[in-house]
Amino acid sequence: MAQRKSPSLLLVNPWIYDFAAYDFWAKPLGLLYLASILRKNGYEINYLDCLSPPRPQATHHDSRLPLHRKPDGRGKLPKQEIEKPPQLASVPRRYCRYGISVEAFLSEMSAVTPPAAILITSPMTYWYPGAFEAIRLTKGLFPKTPIVFGGAYTTLCYGHAKAKSGADVVFSGGSLREALLLISSLTGKEPISSPDPENLDSLPYPAFDLIDPNFYVCVTTSRGCPYRCHYCASHLLSPRFLRRNFSAVADEIQFWNSCHSVSNIAFYDDALLFQPENHFIPLLREILRRQIRCDFHVPNGMHVRAITPEIARLMFEAGFRSIRLGLDTADESRMESMAGKTTREEFSRAVDALRDAGFSEEEIGVYLLVGLPRQTAQEVETSIRFVKSLGARPYLAEYSPIPGTPLWEEAVRVSPFDLAREPLFHNNSLLPCQWQGLTPDDLNRLKMTLRS
Repeated sequence: MAQRKSPSLLLVNPWIYDFAAYDFWAKPLGLLYLASILRKNGYEINYLDCLSPPRPQATHHDSRLPLHRKPDGRGKLPKQEIEKPPQLASVPRRYCRYGISVEAFLSEMSAVTPPAAILITSPMTYWYPGAFEAIRLTKGLFPKTPIVFGGAYTTLCYGHAKAKSGADVVFSGGSLREALLLISSLTGKEPISSPDPENLDSLPYPAFDLIDPNFYVCVTTSRGCPYRCHYCASHLLSPRFLRRNFSAVADEIQFWNSCHSVSNIAFYDDALLFQPENHFIPLLREILRRQIRCDFHVPNGMHVRAITPEIARLMFEAGFRSIRLGLDTADESRMESMAGKTTREEFSRAVDALRDAGFSEEEIGVYLLVGLPRQTAQEVETSIRFVKSLGARPYLAEYSPIPGTPLWEEAVRVSPFDLAREPLFHNNSLLPCQWQGLTPDDLNRLKMTLRS
């Protein structure tokens, strides 16, 4: 009897359509986890990442795509200027498609066997135009194949995605088990291995082997966040906070390092330092015990309250190279109103501990939010001076209003843009909550002070 062929699936990480974009250790981790789960269930996976170089064996190599990256894996994305959406026509900046060319995309698709289903993600609410374009093109190539559209955008802006995306199925929520069951219903293939939603260690490693060349790997030691920062959607995307066993995390890091020669690891956690004595400290000691030689990066803002001289020393010895701290603001009244994340005194102690451990000013990056509702340019400028005075490097993180977060209603009330109806206006490049106290010209001036 002939063996039944495994169903084929196509997974797509679409382009970014925006005024600016950069590969800051950015990968669609949820989609890569799903790819591994689907492979474990017998599906054949075709993966196309519009933000990664075409595979070396691709029939159409996009010569405009620079393959050179910084030693730590970061790099610029190729771009092509395109027409702005009408909603953004008044913005005096170039609007671009970031990633491979459309020609390279179509060439890659021509080599794909017609799949049983197509899965497309979108990680940011205002990046949906790139996903819509991927949906349109794949629907034209495979008109009989159901397209499933998921990601943060579809969860946070479900009605908008349902009405406008053109996808056959809009998937809301981040449950990998529910995604597996959905694909099963579309393909008629019963699941043979389902992840335990209560046990993150039951998940297979994300399918980073699908990315070639692979400059770095993203690792998560937890899902969700126990904190409730007023601007953040973490608890909306992952309502429960779950953690992996620290030894299992070390196993994964060792796997990518030893078996795939990956030397740069970026932690994706939203709360890496929560209760560190039970998790992060044992992980650091395990990395040191196993003598794992990697450069570690923390692109998400770490909660500074938990940083002690011991943690700083262990991070330095373990090989952490790029640290980002989440200060948000040095204005004490706003600190208190935004869930009491930290204080100026606690932040000063954390930076001192990192500097004493051996980290340089360039390695200690500090996120400062700019563009919060009714925030003034003076507040941001004071915060910049405060960070610099401690021997750390400030980075301005433009505020993007996110539906469902505690700040959302206030942002909708004060913004000159129609945030509620049009996700394009969530774009932080617009300064969505601009007002006379903080204008785009003020923002440009503040950016100049970072270099002085």
